[in-house]
Amino acid sequence: MSETTPVGVPVCYRHPDRETHIRCQRCSRSICPDCMTAASVGFQCPECVREGNKSVRRPKRFTGARIGFRALPVTFSLIGVNVLVWLGIILTGGAGSRIADLVALRFRGACVADDGNGYFPNVTTDQICSTLQSSGAAAHWVLGVDDGAVWQLLTSTFTHVAILHLAVNMFSLYMLGSFLEPIVGRLRFLVFYLISGLAGSALVVWATAPAATTVGASGAIFGLLGVLVVLFVRAGQSLSPLLPVLLINAAITFFGPGISWQGHVGGFIGGLAVAGIFTTFRADRKAPLQWAALGGFTVVLLALVGVRILVF
Repeated sequence: MSETTPVGVPVCYRHPDRETHIRCQRCSRSICPDCMTAASVGFQCPECVREGNKSVRRPKRFTGARIGFRALPVTFSLIGVNVLVWLGIILTGGAGSRIADLVALRFRGACVADDGNGYFPNVTTDQICSTLQSSGAAAHWVLGVDDGAVWQLLTSTFTHVAILHLAVNMFSLYMLGSFLEPIVGRLRFLVFYLISGLAGSALVVWATAPAATTVGASGAIFGLLGVLVVLFVRAGQSLSPLLPVLLINAAITFFGPGISWQGHVGGFIGGLAVAGIFTTFRADRKAPLQWAALGGFTVVLLALVGVRILVF
């Protein structure tokens, strides 16, 4: 006596006699356990796997071969921009560079010593700082976000002064980028980096001393780490391989000297959010919803910065 599947119950499109509640992440067709293949996020049907293998060029990261620019154009471009900004700062005075003044993140403007070592806490306006200059003080006014320098929310994620800081961040960016960029795609990888960096800057604006200066790609990089965590969870994979990395970075964040925990935590939360959006609206037909949600999250972050400027 044969069994029949009840009417209205989803069945595998290749095996109509098998009830299933699993869908292909690319085409949304129902698939049974025999037909599904684990993907970076969820599962895919045999046809989508074959199509993906035809169209996707996979970096040879496990063969010992180099991963070139063609395989990771966004990752290498981001590294290049960070290095160029660092060179510009070093060639124009290092900590006292006017380029650093322009692109580093500072919530409130400040009257800063020309050598970049310290500022005048009691000087709260450009006019007073100009008065100090006319009296012989080696100082100048540096713009902050509340002065209208909103570009610092993003430019600070490309800014480094110390070469060790740059080297550690760029190595981390390369390692994460070589894994994530081929999975999420070039444009999304770039957007994830930028939004994570913006999220880190938003928390810095709220939770850091108004005159403090914050630089570094760490917020964006921690965001990429958050993306990786969500992808592991959504794919049903154990987080055990990531735990040492997460614990080491947590220790550095909260116990390392001179570390902006605000940027790290804000970036990580931003990464969790954008990855959640990415995995929730993964199918191609949901791409407009994905971009709309990412845009909405960006607006929320900017609104939080705006509230900080207006209220405090």
